[in-house]
Amino acid sequence: MTGPAEEPFIAAVKPLVDAIGGEMLPPDEASGDDVVLAWEGADVVAVRLPQLADSLDHILAAMERRQGRPLSELDRRAKQEVVRTLEARGAFSVRHGVETVASALGVSRFTVYNYLNREKDS
Repeated sequence: MTGPAEEPFIAAVKPLVDAIGGEMLPPDEASGDDVVLAWEGADVVAVRLPQLADSLDHILAAMERRQGRPLSELDRRAKQEVVRTLEARGAFSVRHGVETVASALGVSRFTVYNYLNREKDS
């Protein structure tokens, strides 16, 4: 897929691709929705972006890894912070976003809506 000159470029973009839950593939395997990245005038790698629902699952898993434990084990204040972070990232514009987040946090949809409303009232 790459030559030695492109390796630093791929190494540089890989953490970003991983963070969004994307997939890296050779540029000649790119489809219409993939993003082809070029380095010094040559196509080096294509990035297949995840579906929005998959992105939310990926974001939740990354938050769980950062916390070092399941999100459902966090205290109320930490769960509220998770909801604020997810709202800022657009998680609740995804179909079934509230349900997905509520399940990950081990709370009801009603509780997630309360956390969201509490933020708006502040």
